[in-house]
Amino acid sequence: MLKIELLESFIAIAECGNLSRAAEQVLRTQSAVSLQIKRLEGTVGKQLLFRDNKGVSLTPAGETLLVYARQMVQLNVAALDDLNRAQHTEVIRLGLPTDYVARYLNASILQFIRDFTSIELVLDTDVSGNLYRRLEQGELDLVVGTHWEHQPNAELLFERRFHWAGSKGGSAWERSPIPVALYPENCPIRTQVFARHHLSMPPLQVVLSSPSPEALCLAVENDLAIAPIADFRIGEQMQVLDDLLPLPKLPVFNESIYQGRTELTPAMRQLIELLRTQRRALTH
Repeated sequence: MLKIELLESFIAIAECGNLSRAAEQVLRTQSAVSLQIKRLEGTVGKQLLFRDNKGVSLTPAGETLLVYARQMVQLNVAALDDLNRAQHTEVIRLGLPTDYVARYLNASILQFIRDFTSIELVLDTDVSGNLYRRLEQGELDLVVGTHWEHQPNAELLFERRFHWAGSKGGSAWERSPIPVALYPENCPIRTQVFARHHLSMPPLQVVLSSPSPEALCLAVENDLAIAPIADFRIGEQMQVLDDLLPLPKLPVFNESIYQGRTELTPAMRQLIELLRTQRRALTH
């Protein structure tokens, strides 16, 4: 077995060409280094150094060993570095709603990544219903999600108001059934549309299901469908239909931070605090 401390002294001798200078480099006495070389030669069963009045030089066996010695020492250093990094790197698994991810990235997440370089922040985007399930299963540490009711394990960030919107001057809302564009299954907004729809209301037909708010807005603007659109996304090419049609009344949704089963670390608390301070940037 070739021991790293013996190889380090051997490399120092090969580079210095002198036993005393090599001893200084490895912070050992000259006699201790000389003893290490004897132990190393005993391990490999060959003479490794030529000694004369001018200093020391490598034998052919020493030249061969030097190549492997450097590789072994480098691998040892690399392994220790990787293990130390793994030991000190904290991983935070954060779930974000797909329709708001760009705002979170711009407002707070990128700042957190820049400020906390020792933290590995793993982002996962999905509709809120799927994020809640994964949080409960321990796959995520924190989730920012949407719900129509305040939850006991959540801290409110802000409220989100949605309106039924159609194309300005369009006719999609006059068709029967009314074509609608919605977020995918397990999205709380979609859930509430159907939970609040009654038989006395006009029938609805889902013609587009997408996690992208941009896709829903395009469908509305091009008169392909009507859709529940967040108030800040309603543009000049849209009109609000809330008072024009007997459509399911949309509740006020809340955007909150949910904590999973993982005990909060100082870094997680810093991330939550950053989200708190960026509330205004997230809603404007």
